[in-house]
Amino acid sequence: MEEQLRELLSKRTRLVINGEQLRHSAVLVPLLTIHEAYHILFIKRSQQVEHHKGEISFPGGVCEKDDEGFEKTALREAHEEVGIQPQDVVVLGMVDDIKTVSTRYRVTPVVGVIPYPYAFRIGVDEVDEIIIIPLSQLLDENNGRKEPIVRQGKTYTGSVYHYQDYVIWGATARIVKKVLTLWNGVIPPADTNNSP
Repeated sequence: MEEQLRELLSKRTRLVINGEQLRHSAVLVPLLTIHEAYHILFIKRSQQVEHHKGEISFPGGVCEKDDEGFEKTALREAHEEVGIQPQDVVVLGMVDDIKTVSTRYRVTPVVGVIPYPYAFRIGVDEVDEIIIIPLSQLLDENNGRKEPIVRQGKTYTGSVYHYQDYVIWGATARIVKKVLTLWNGVIPPADTNNSP
């Protein structure tokens, strides 16, 4: 299935955001398999980070001048935040850029497959916990609907994904929606009973 997704990502024209005063960043969208069912790894950001405190996101961060591209940024940040070694990631491709509303970032999502089980190492200054969500939960028709989210006195309306007590919204939810749109015709929903 990964090869089908890699081929789909390589053949499509990716939306690239240019011409705006945005800080460039990249995230890794880590795919993994547990009991033959696909899952996606997320993180819960710590209260010590500068932006998006306590939110659910993907491992990632700001591009540095030595990164030599968005893939390098995503892999570097995933290593720093959750201990994923760059050589352990099979990169499948990138999906459309998105921009954050409140913090003015241009985010490039890099989709990659990681082995599981894995000896994750949380960077406690940036990450509170790792969350692994079955793909089937995200693909469920009752998930990803538009909902209002109130944060710091402002209301944002967009796609929202729920898993247990976790709420995925904002830029991360928009990335999830883009990735799931690609997967919908490529990877069949997995068995919900195989979650970790």
